[in-house]
Amino acid sequence: MYREEQLKALLEGRRILIAGYGREGKSAERLIQRLVPEAEYVIADGNEQIAAEAAKGYDLIIKSPGVPMRVMGGVECSSLTDIFLQVYGDTTIGVTGTKGKSTTASLIHHLLPSSILAGNIGIPLFDILDELKEGSVVVAELSCHQLENIHRGPHIAVLLNLFQEHLDHYENYMGYKMAKMQIGLKQREGDHFFWCSDATELDELVRSQAMPGVLHPYSLNDITEEEKSLLAACPLEGEHNRSNALVACRVVRTMKEELRTKNGLPADSLSSYRLLLGSFQGLRHRMEKVGEVAGITWYDDSISTIPAAAIAAVKALGRVDTLILGGFDRGIDYTPLVDFLKENPISNLVFVGQAGRRIHSQFSILNSQFLEEDDYTKIVPWCAEHTPEGGVVLLSPAAASYDAFKNFEVRGDFFREQIMKLKV
Repeated sequence: MYREEQLKALLEGRRILIAGYGREGKSAERLIQRLVPEAEYVIADGNEQIAAEAAKGYDLIIKSPGVPMRVMGGVECSSLTDIFLQVYGDTTIGVTGTKGKSTTASLIHHLLPSSILAGNIGIPLFDILDELKEGSVVVAELSCHQLENIHRGPHIAVLLNLFQEHLDHYENYMGYKMAKMQIGLKQREGDHFFWCSDATELDELVRSQAMPGVLHPYSLNDITEEEKSLLAACPLEGEHNRSNALVACRVVRTMKEELRTKNGLPADSLSSYRLLLGSFQGLRHRMEKVGEVAGITWYDDSISTIPAAAIAAVKALGRVDTLILGGFDRGIDYTPLVDFLKENPISNLVFVGQAGRRIHSQFSILNSQFLEEDDYTKIVPWCAEHTPEGGVVLLSPAAASYDAFKNFEVRGDFFREQIMKLKV
């Protein structure tokens, strides 16, 4: 196993608590059993049990991402991401942001086919151990929960954007933002940090911090003619996706330049980048075109859990006749979305769940046809009835799914199933 001794050194001789037993907790147990089978470890699952165990004085606590820090009672924690980056951070490209991190990480991996994609995208980092060898490059999608406890940032870090999200997990919005910022704050001299300077709030936050790495602000307002040609090949719709593609290309070029300098490799041709970018297929539930059914074009953007995502989706599509909004209410400020819809009215609006009802309540006058409904078996037929032939229906909820679905994927799949039933 590549760098096995470094990894063992972080685990050997310690009494270990695995806090949370989901996907990452189980991966942590597999890691311990494989590398230090003699180690004493305890598994705690559920907030009450975790809080009780955390107070007992373990040498190492490996906290799963879904466990809020407040449950830990102020005890210092590590995580699988923390341990991974301490050993493999110098060969890792890390991508985070409120929205777009899965797409951007996948774009980087697509442009760098020899890389290994893992992390929050659904593959625990230590599940790729057997693939790692000298010269391996890991592209890791990283959530705020994975970043909050790290001691070493990735060699190349990308922070796409910051919007209100996960306010049920953090004490306040600043706590959430600073969890994301650890991806750059914990880098080392000679590492590279990319951030979108088009996002004013993010730009100001980054420039107010003492960042140790080489700084790479990027902006769609400052691109070369060569980059314009590259972005024209990107099949993804919307300015936000053009921005994601821009940073993906710049990150890959930075990594390849380092590898060329180190290994004496030849330069890449522009045509190779254009071909790779043009062949990229978007991810499920991210402005995904379901198809044309009942004379209507349907889009699944179930990944949209914040107002900015819904706004970006509507802008990207240009024409939207019916928009489905709402779900689980986490107290996010919906004023920007309401203001946008007042200035850019949509003929039909569907309001789902408590979040949908709160969005609806912020309209003093609503000239659109609307429906308040939580059942997608009723929502989809209503959309079909009220959307004109040739029109567009967009599911971009700007809210989490947990009031009715396990996650946004399940919500998107159920939406698709109801659309397909219209064919019958």
